[in-house]
Amino acid sequence: MNDSPGWASPGSASSDGQDGSGSARPAEPGDANGSAPQWSKEQPPAGQWSPPTAPVPGQAPTPPAGPGWGGGPAQPGHWGKPPAAKPGVIPLRPLGMGEILDGAVSTLRGYWRTVLAVTVTVAVISQVVDILVQRYLVPTPPELNPEATPAEAMAELGEFMRVTLLSSAPSILIVLMATLVSAALLTVVISRAVLGRPVTVGAAWHEARPRLLQLLGLTLLLALMSPVIITIGLLPGLLIGDDAGIALAVLGGLAGFVVAVWLMVRFSLSSPALMLERQGVIPSMKRSAKLVKGSWWRIFGITVLTQLLLLILSLIIVVPFTALALFADGTSMADMVSDTAPEFGWGYLIVMGIGGVITSAITYPISAGVTVLLYVDQRIRREALDLELARAAGLPGYGPTPGDPSSGS
Repeated sequence: MNDSPGWASPGSASSDGQDGSGSARPAEPGDANGSAPQWSKEQPPAGQWSPPTAPVPGQAPTPPAGPGWGGGPAQPGHWGKPPAAKPGVIPLRPLGMGEILDGAVSTLRGYWRTVLAVTVTVAVISQVVDILVQRYLVPTPPELNPEATPAEAMAELGEFMRVTLLSSAPSILIVLMATLVSAALLTVVISRAVLGRPVTVGAAWHEARPRLLQLLGLTLLLALMSPVIITIGLLPGLLIGDDAGIALAVLGGLAGFVVAVWLMVRFSLSSPALMLERQGVIPSMKRSAKLVKGSWWRIFGITVLTQLLLLILSLIIVVPFTALALFADGTSMADMVSDTAPEFGWGYLIVMGIGGVITSAITYPISAGVTVLLYVDQRIRREALDLELARAAGLPGYGPTPGDPSSGS
């Protein structure tokens, strides 16, 4: 283990045979040289100790200082449990939903120069490319005939989906690339923020660059997984084509959607596993499945709630920019709801692009932060990663700091 983003090496501790409630911790941390703590040979004579000072009326008794009361890890026999160490944006213990969100927001607030340098740069490039694609390459989807027969409706629906997919593919690809680069760099930033250590954009790029190709493969694989599964569910009904085929397509699509959601949550921790443990695409997916096992519903709930909050935040930003973009383009709301879709000009696209940059600059780091901190939380619960992080952060009482010449490591 070291203090780089590779602190989460898979061999540091094993989660086999352990449940999600946490793993056994050492009863007491060793001394700096790794040996067990020893009683001093020079003990005070009997009867020469002082009882605790009598408490002042109306005032709580003062606990003794030392380990177990903020001076280090708690030892057996002490009166209480100390608060968890917090060298960075999260306390080093199992996290709640609010603490995960707070850690993501704290990273954005405390490391805003690095975070915004990453997200704004990626968002500006992606929005410029998307504006050009929307202006020159996106075809107009065909109109659906409301009086068509079921067979004709299925054929029109298939053509509509094909054209829509082709027109959306460039934007989806742009979003994937933007998410890929920002997720890679932000994972490095957040992993350092957990240890309370700043990182520059150059250092984050240096750490993330060797993993970008594998992260691209993982991102494309996960992005293609859901539509392929849903298409397989829809295909039998689409091939039949009559009323029974429509019902079968609906049922197959719903079943495919459920399977796709289950797999996406199961593999949701693959990206931080790939970046921080330096694993390949398939091993990182297996690693994610292992960490998610037994906690699927919890991770699903946190992920869904996070996405809902980000959606609300995005709407708060996008709605005013949409109104301003329509005004700049001279398009009224009546034109938006008319049968003929309006053709938007440069004014609309530019204003909407500015709104997209602001939205991405805020939502990207929060989304990435929640994913990385969920990964850290699962490893703390299963593998006592908090002890390794405390040592990596150089906290006293947890053993020698990795990389410290005096530790001999």
